[in-house]
Amino acid sequence: MIRILIALLSVAPALAAQSPRWQAIGTTSSGNAVFLDPRSVSRDSAGIITATVRTVYAEPVSTPQGPITGSRATAMFDCAAKTVAVKESVIWHDERAGTVYRRSAPARPGFGPALTSTFAHVALQHLCAAT
Repeated sequence: MIRILIALLSVAPALAAQSPRWQAIGTTSSGNAVFLDPRSVSRDSAGIITATVRTVYAEPVSTPQGPITGSRATAMFDCAAKTVAVKESVIWHDERAGTVYRRSAPARPGFGPALTSTFAHVALQHLCAAT
């Protein structure tokens, strides 16, 4: 029994390395890296894809409350209409430290165009290419 436990513990790091949480899917026009959490991707019966996307800013953005370094959003992507609706977003001062600049979750997310310079456009292209 102990041998089995030791074997499982020795394999666990290798399995974790094979399935990272964040998959790089592209960059915005300003050079910000965009990542997708593959485990968060789902599709409803209407074809709307919901996924969590993370952006790491190439350069921190200055604000009166201090620099922001990235963001994360759970959004819905309509490939047919080429639109996106953000369900929840978090903008980070420091994601590793858990320091939040702003968190928002609209009561009724509305679909709109995915502007070409944003994470939404990168994610829409990536998710809809797979359909």
